[in-house]
Amino acid sequence: MRNRMVVAMGVIALVASACSTSGGTASPAASAAPSAAATAAPSAAESTAPSAAAGSFLDRALAGEFKGTTVTGTGPFVDEDAVKFNATMKEFTDKTGITIDYTGTKEFETAINTRVEGNDLPDIADFPQPGLLGNIAKTGKVIDLTSKLDQAALKANYSQSWLDMATMAGKSGDIMAGVWERVNGKSFVWYPKKAFDAAGYKVPTTWDELVALQDQIVADGDTPWCIGIESGTATGWPVTDWLEEMMLRTTSLENYDKWVTNELKFSSPEVKAAAEKVGAIFLDKKLVNGGAARIVSTAFGDAPKAMFEDPPKCWLHRQGNFITSFFPADAKSGVDYDVFYLPGLDPQYGNPVLVAGDIWAAFSDRPEVMAVMEYFTKGEHLKTWIESGGAIAPQKDADLAWYSDPTTKYVAKTIVEAPSVRFDASDLMPGAVGSGAEWKEFTSWISGKQDLDTALKNIDAAWPASQ
Repeated sequence: MRNRMVVAMGVIALVASACSTSGGTASPAASAAPSAAATAAPSAAESTAPSAAAGSFLDRALAGEFKGTTVTGTGPFVDEDAVKFNATMKEFTDKTGITIDYTGTKEFETAINTRVEGNDLPDIADFPQPGLLGNIAKTGKVIDLTSKLDQAALKANYSQSWLDMATMAGKSGDIMAGVWERVNGKSFVWYPKKAFDAAGYKVPTTWDELVALQDQIVADGDTPWCIGIESGTATGWPVTDWLEEMMLRTTSLENYDKWVTNELKFSSPEVKAAAEKVGAIFLDKKLVNGGAARIVSTAFGDAPKAMFEDPPKCWLHRQGNFITSFFPADAKSGVDYDVFYLPGLDPQYGNPVLVAGDIWAAFSDRPEVMAVMEYFTKGEHLKTWIESGGAIAPQKDADLAWYSDPTTKYVAKTIVEAPSVRFDASDLMPGAVGSGAEWKEFTSWISGKQDLDTALKNIDAAWPASQ
């Protein structure tokens, strides 16, 4: 949801995502053609992984072997995010002598597709939507990192789910299409800590405890949830995040993955059951500030502001860690607000975390390019970005002490320790579905203009015939 959401809200550049996946599933592959910028470099067929004696690509780079080379890159990082990304790479350049020539664009999806079609490829590219990378991987132009990077090291530094989500179907089979750099956590509930503590409420650790908290807030004469789904032309996207949360809590990861690829229909019993769980909260006027009518008319960024009124008009807000950008400027993390993990609902499905984030892919396998890709797999490379705010590391070797506020540290710890993660599903689905029919149909359902069965049927009908 990250990129779509940011464009739709027109307020901040690439804060989420929130935003924000992906049950990441797709699978890409690639025989990996070299980029046009690297015609003098060895082809994928000629390149070999470094021997143990030679050291890894990153070790060789740090030894100065590739000094004076340049790696070109592109992605959606612009403005402040571009500044922070370049800052993360400065130390790498200083230590290795490899220049990183990065150019960001707000029209990344269009730009990268054009470059792929014209065979005018950068050495590396950052994808905030794994589904887009999955489509490009099928062309055979994405480098398979399986034999390029130390797989044992990757397994030690990433939870298995991240590696699964980096495995995509390519032209000739499955490949490791990229590496995850920074991420956003979505499975979190924010609350006004001072008022919450003063009211004697306790943070729930199970779904039953969450329901009991809802009931207690209602019994006290207040409303539990702050929810808003208005977002201009993207109105409705927060509903898709709620549905993804419920899919992860009421059915298997395998079904979540099948849902992303249309093997499991929206009108299936599994998806309908998850949607009904969403409706049980959204459509109960006792549970939501202003009721369903206000949900549709309240901007998603304005919804949590009611928590900070005195007294609060609502107490709980489920959203990705980017939402703190919309909190009052003087609100302090861990003092005025805090956060907890949205509890699992069924013990057999555990405690999954919904995520969004950035996955880097390579279109050239020159050794200096592989050194950069290996650098992305180390938590250390994100240290300056984490310290300045705006990044959460999926790598296990990132030090929690780098996070400047307690809520971000909590989110980061929860993501790294999660038994399973899945990428925002709507970001993995075709645009006609994930950022089209889903938004429109669920908004109509929540507003009472149509029933759930009709909404689900209409979303199924929006899937492109070829997918």
